[in-house]
Amino acid sequence: MKILVVDDERDVQVLFQQRFRREIRNKELDFAFAFSGEEALTYMDDHNHEAVLILSDINMPGMSGLELLEQIKKNFHKPPPVVMMITAYGDKENYDTAMKLGADDFLTKPVEFGILKEKLKAIL
Repeated sequence: MKILVVDDERDVQVLFQQRFRREIRNKELDFAFAFSGEEALTYMDDHNHEAVLILSDINMPGMSGLELLEQIKKNFHKPPPVVMMITAYGDKENYDTAMKLGADDFLTKPVEFGILKEKLKAIL
């Protein structure tokens, strides 16, 4: 399964590669990384919707994760990717907005990777 992780913090890439080392080595999961909402949309266009799951931070400079979510749900239909929003701010307003825009799930930082792995296995 191809997963696109969208976060303006570049150290997230190393963190995901460490936490999912076994799944990557066993070719169960394949990660791509974008460091802005704009970069994520370019990736999706250039790679013909290959991302099955998108994990996106909400608070990013430029295009926010919520704006990215809105664009994904409006422009990428076949197949529609599963979108999980990730934020350090687990407030009700962000949650409600994300769900209204079509988010499939909502996680708070710091990400509990055990829970994330279980959610990914359920999607597989």
